[in-house]
Amino acid sequence: MSTQFLSKLSQNYIELLDDDEYYDITIEVGEDPNVKILRAHMSILCYRSPYLRRILASNKNRNKENILSHIKLSKISPEVFQIILKYIYGGTLSLNEQDTLEILKILIAAEELLLQELVDYLQKYFIENKSEWMEQHFELIHRTSFQSNSLLELQQFCTNFMANSPEKIFKSLDFTSLPEKSLVQLIKRDDLQMKEIEVWEHVLKWGLAQNPTILPDPNTWSDDDFKKMENTLQHCLSLIRFFSLSSKDFLQSIRPYKKLLKRQLYEDLLNSHLDPDSKPSDNISLPRNIKIDTIINSKIVNNLNIILTISRQIDKLDIKNNFARLKEPYNFRLLLRGSRDGFTPKKFHELCDDIPHTVTFIKVKGKDEILGGYNPIIWKSFGGCGKTMDSFIFSFKNDNVEDGIISYVKHTDYAIRYNFSIGPFFGYDIITCARNGSEVFNDIRYSKNYYEKKMRYRRSIFYGRF
Repeated sequence: MSTQFLSKLSQNYIELLDDDEYYDITIEVGEDPNVKILRAHMSILCYRSPYLRRILASNKNRNKENILSHIKLSKISPEVFQIILKYIYGGTLSLNEQDTLEILKILIAAEELLLQELVDYLQKYFIENKSEWMEQHFELIHRTSFQSNSLLELQQFCTNFMANSPEKIFKSLDFTSLPEKSLVQLIKRDDLQMKEIEVWEHVLKWGLAQNPTILPDPNTWSDDDFKKMENTLQHCLSLIRFFSLSSKDFLQSIRPYKKLLKRQLYEDLLNSHLDPDSKPSDNISLPRNIKIDTIINSKIVNNLNIILTISRQIDKLDIKNNFARLKEPYNFRLLLRGSRDGFTPKKFHELCDDIPHTVTFIKVKGKDEILGGYNPIIWKSFGGCGKTMDSFIFSFKNDNVEDGIISYVKHTDYAIRYNFSIGPFFGYDIITCARNGSEVFNDIRYSKNYYEKKMRYRRSIFYGRF
């Protein structure tokens, strides 16, 4: 049986630190005017700090001649080094009286002195107790952590924060000052909460900042300029999910930079937009795992796969097609919420008229069922019918996307209906109406008429909300 008396041992070693008689080394710490000379013991320092062991090795011959060793540590303040010494000698650390910035300085000093045990403890301390402070001082934390290869937990904290809150970073941090390692770690993540076109634009901005002689307009670039940018972005280009971009984004934001891309990649991209049935020659990364609350503000839909399915149908992409699976969802802007704005025709027309490309979601009361439709043209208060061949209606039950029904308009002349007393009205299939002089919607129903597929077993009137 072995018994440890560590508390007394720690106390004795701290007393040794305060002793004026047996020291064999002096350490000059700090910079003018804040400089202090502290006494210590070479054997203890060597065994506790690999960094100090290397420095003291150069004094080994002089020690044999009984000459006092002396070293300088100008980057560490006297106050911080005295705290470090108490840890080295007694294995104790008190942070109660230290402000957060001072604790960060202790961490930086511990990392320089290769005190990995203390480094690991302080990283955990910051993440568990000072996460809000680190977010407020993100640029400092980010710069500090990526200057070292041993502050991996803080690096991970920074990368997680950037992935989850990129908008905060790009407003508060000079994005172009990110080291390449940090940028690569960020854009390779599946959970980066950014639209892919924004990722691409920021990568280009970062690349231009590293090449200040190159003008922003790619039409002015020489072949040499393209080569410089390709070399600068060589570790980033393969991480951009180009196949997730819309045809419009491809035309406006990718095509001008086609010389940056490998020829086969560009050909595959071009083919994917000209022919949705084409297949890329290589395995392609799926869209990023965007949180649904950044895509749509809805109390009805909480399944991102439903939003993905509707987005693909708007683009007329077969969800069984490989290319369709590579497309990221649209962002949806909330126009009207019945529980917030009221279930009235007046409010519907006030908030939704003259706006194209709208999607309606209706939750059937008492059932796990969502009905709705996509209207590519505008809503208005009069005019009879709206003609379009691109509208569709849908039904999802029990949050099951696989068994969902998408039904495109069959009689395009009657795809959409307009009247001051109605709301979303798709043919005579999905109806929301205020009848008999009612100011609120009192008739919400479904029946198969002008759209291709039957979505409910029988003609039905139901209570719903949207």
